[in-house]
Amino acid sequence: MNIFVCVKQVPDTETKVQPNGDKTFIETSSIKWIMNPYDEFAVEQALLVKAANAGSTVTVVRVGGVKDTEALRTAMAMGADEAILVEAEDNLDSYSIAKALKGAIEKSDKTPDLILAGKQGIDDDCLQVPQILAEMMNLPSVSVIVGFEQDGDKVTVKREVEGGAIEIYELSTPCVLATNKGINTPRYASLPGIMKAKRKPMQQLTLADVGVSADDRKVKYSDFQLPPEKPAGKKFDAMDEGEQQKVVAEVVGLLRNEAKVI
Repeated sequence: MNIFVCVKQVPDTETKVQPNGDKTFIETSSIKWIMNPYDEFAVEQALLVKAANAGSTVTVVRVGGVKDTEALRTAMAMGADEAILVEAEDNLDSYSIAKALKGAIEKSDKTPDLILAGKQGIDDDCLQVPQILAEMMNLPSVSVIVGFEQDGDKVTVKREVEGGAIEIYELSTPCVLATNKGINTPRYASLPGIMKAKRKPMQQLTLADVGVSADDRKVKYSDFQLPPEKPAGKKFDAMDEGEQQKVVAEVVGLLRNEAKVI
């Protein structure tokens, strides 16, 4: 099987972000990048499918800046065989990213049997790329999957919906599946795996190579701002019993008129 995994590189959740100079994105010069956590489940599922199907290969694909390839190297250290990097800005919209992924998969000269991705990126939370990619490639797609079983060219997946209910779908491969946490437990990259990842092939392409131009962009971002700082908290001294009723009235008044929570 030819298995492809679409991964995204996102800022570490502990990174303090700041808008860049023209407020069209965040300042990326000092950010620590990690693989999108939901994509880790996709990589692990690809490796499990590979183990169950002798002769299979796992190719990870990413669209983004070339300054740091942490996500791709992490996936290859976990066990993926090769990687494709499409050089692009880190703030492309979902449509452009999906089209670039499609072009990269086609450039690999491998016919995909299974395409996996995380259900969403934890930075923009768009939840769009896997579905757009599936539509572009005319493939069936199921997102937010928490269970996976394979029988030949048929796969049965469990999809989590609101309220804790589970939907079950049967699809024929090739298909696009977007994983959610709970489908598996991603493995840690071993030291030998990390060393091998440095020698595994990584193909580098441009947006032009995969047929994406500026005209493909549907969404542009502007005026990035940090949320307003929270005002300092207010303290009240109610140790004096004679003042307690007055303090309670003041607190209730602030909750009703200023905080507007009651």
